Amino acid sequence: MLIDRHPYEDVFARVPELAGQTDPVLRHLDRLLDDDVLYAQVRADLATRYPQTLVHGRHSTPVEVLLRLLLIKHLYRWSYRETEARVADSLVLRWFCRVYFQAVPDATTLLRWAHTIRPATLHALNDRVVQLAHQARVTSGRKLRIDGTAVQTVIHHPTDSSLLADGVRVLSRLIRRSKPVVQEACAGVRDAFRTRMRTMRGGLQTLHRLRRRTGDDQTARRVAVYTKLVAATRATVTQAQGVLAALHGADSAVKGQAVRLRAEIARYIPLVEQVIRQTERRVFAGESVPATEKLVSLFEPHTRIIPRHKGGAAVEFGRLVVIDEVEGGIVTRFAVLADKTGEQGQLAPALAHHRRLFGKAPRLVTGDRGVHAAENEVVARAAGVRHLVIPRSGKLTATQQAREQTRSWRRRYRWRAGIEGRLSSLRRDYGLRDCPDHGEEGLVRRVGWGIIASNLRHIGQKLAA
Repeated sequence: MLIDRHPYEDVFARVPELAGQTDPVLRHLDRLLDDDVLYAQVRADLATRYPQTLVHGRHSTPVEVLLRLLLIKHLYRWSYRETEARVADSLVLRWFCRVYFQAVPDATTLLRWAHTIRPATLHALNDRVVQLAHQARVTSGRKLRIDGTAVQTVIHHPTDSSLLADGVRVLSRLIRRSKPVVQEACAGVRDAFRTRMRTMRGGLQTLHRLRRRTGDDQTARRVAVYTKLVAATRATVTQAQGVLAALHGADSAVKGQAVRLRAEIARYIPLVEQVIRQTERRVFAGESVPATEKLVSLFEPHTRIIPRHKGGAAVEFGRLVVIDEVEGGIVTRFAVLADKTGEQGQLAPALAHHRRLFGKAPRLVTGDRGVHAAENEVVARAAGVRHLVIPRSGKLTATQQAREQTRSWRRRYRWRAGIEGRLSSLRRDYGLRDCPDHGEEGLVRRVGWGIIASNLRHIGQKLAA
């Protein structure tokens, strides 16, 4: 049964000198988190973990404790296990997280509760934090700057051969796990549970050796190896489809296990088939497959190829995230961009969101050249923005060039550079460099909690100054 909080205990009664040594930022954050709106938004999601979470079962970890533990985790960029250990060892953190002298929740317990919080709730939580910053006069919302960054997913570098091998390995593992459930149903099927990983490993090693050789015949030899790899992968997909059909008629005694296996196999078969198709297009037909049509990971299929226009690697594998920042270092909005969506179309939603939070349009809006779009001037004027300072892309007219060289325009544009530092801080200090969480929802949770932690720290530091 979901409970709200533990009974209050005075943690510092036994060690009163700790009260004076507590970080002032944590003291101010403690008061900020005593907010009914924040609490209600999180509680509504936690209540959906099981159908009867609100009324039945033993007492759960309190909602108040879960909210504060998740915030502490992202505030200090700890793992779930490290969060458990650190809070258990610190009286100050026990006081802040409202654990008091109760048992600290296990890392796996915290992880499972964290997965019940929806991405939409994190957007709403950040909106509430921005409102608290406005009330505390940390920001007035007079200036707005927009920029984007790539949040990488934790995947190996994708190649056609490695993706084919991943598909065979995963499907073979699921087929092997299904054998006790469907062995009788597949008794007359030849090679029903055969694994082809030895063929795949041999092909990968051959391709690795061919990469270091030169000669006119190497392309033909490489195509021959890929032909074997694709044939082995397609045969494994056929096996998986047969096992999937057999799982539908599984005995009721193993129905739960059969349902789980069925879901896993049904999830991976279309992905492996897509890998086969893109390999045939690229290797056999010689096509250049567009980046938006490529699958670069079976395990993180939402991953996209993001071109880098800076030094280092030519591309990154992850998702492009756009953030809006106002003065005071407060990030008011974040958005994980969909396919065929760039920073150019983000001005209108940014201004609409800003007006909803602050009740007015910002006086100054700025961004880099990537945010420029032809309709920006019209959108900004209609929203009531006084100064739109975004450099135009492409060839400039003499009037446009003269305008961008004026002292006032350049002074306002210099304020934009601060968002580069904010992005660097979010990547370095709050975990936005990469995302070990799984799925697109996991990535949104990672980004959302990191931004909320950053905003709360800035509010606490401002109030403590």
